[in-house]
Amino acid sequence: MEFNVKEGSFLLPTLALMFPQSTKTKLRKMLTEGRVLVNGTPVYRAKELLVSGDEIQVINHADAVEKSPPPKPKRQFSKLKILFEDDFILVVEKPAGLLSVATDKLEDDTLHSRCVDYVKRQSERAWCHIVHRLDRDTSGVMVFAKNHEIKEILQTQFAQRDVERVYHALVEGRPKNSEGIDSSWLVEDKHLHVKRVKSTFKGSKESITHWRVEDQDEFVSLIEIKIETGRRHQIRMAMQFLGCPVVGDIVHGATMNPLNRICLHATSLGFLHPSSNEFVKYGSTVPFAYRVKTD
Repeated sequence: MEFNVKEGSFLLPTLALMFPQSTKTKLRKMLTEGRVLVNGTPVYRAKELLVSGDEIQVINHADAVEKSPPPKPKRQFSKLKILFEDDFILVVEKPAGLLSVATDKLEDDTLHSRCVDYVKRQSERAWCHIVHRLDRDTSGVMVFAKNHEIKEILQTQFAQRDVERVYHALVEGRPKNSEGIDSSWLVEDKHLHVKRVKSTFKGSKESITHWRVEDQDEFVSLIEIKIETGRRHQIRMAMQFLGCPVVGDIVHGATMNPLNRICLHATSLGFLHPSSNEFVKYGSTVPFAYRVKTD
């Protein structure tokens, strides 16, 4: 049986229109058996989004087995730590040392490519859109959008500073105060080097960083950080100016690197869910957190 989609809808309710006498269980079985083709390609996901002009074809089980392509080998870098997923967003934890997205060097293995690999296992037509980025050396929570409209909604929240972003940094030494705000202006050159400048400097951008000491000993301090802006190396520059560079951040004055990484982690991310418009917040454990020993 063939069917031509007239207006956007999800696959399962469209199948229900095609087969009004069938139960949802039977319709889902058609999907799992690979009997439902969308534009000639087997689709297994009930919530596959259809657009006007898509052609649906339901074939018998024998033909489905014959048409099923051999399984694709999994790429070695496809592992993801997923914190949350629905039909609109994918929230994952980025490991330190991995690019958020490919540069002009077209790197194969990035967090973005891993997310795309993951969603395409559910549907070949699926995609993940970049909403924001973390530096290669920073670990932590990132959100990806599953369609372009969701991407724009989320990016608007970032641009309007409506997103709650919390980080933790392990820094060298002890700040003089227990908390504070670093308000500065930053500029980056063509080599992506960042420096503090006056607000009148051409191309400079405002950087606002709130910080609070959460734990410390005589050598290092664990700092909770909330940012209003999202500038390149914003937190690392703020900690350097504080006189307490992030552990492992040799570029900005650190003298120790015991964990072989820059100790900066995006701990949580809060925003209005682009579908429900309700505030949601996703978090992860600080990988370098510690507690001060007490007698």
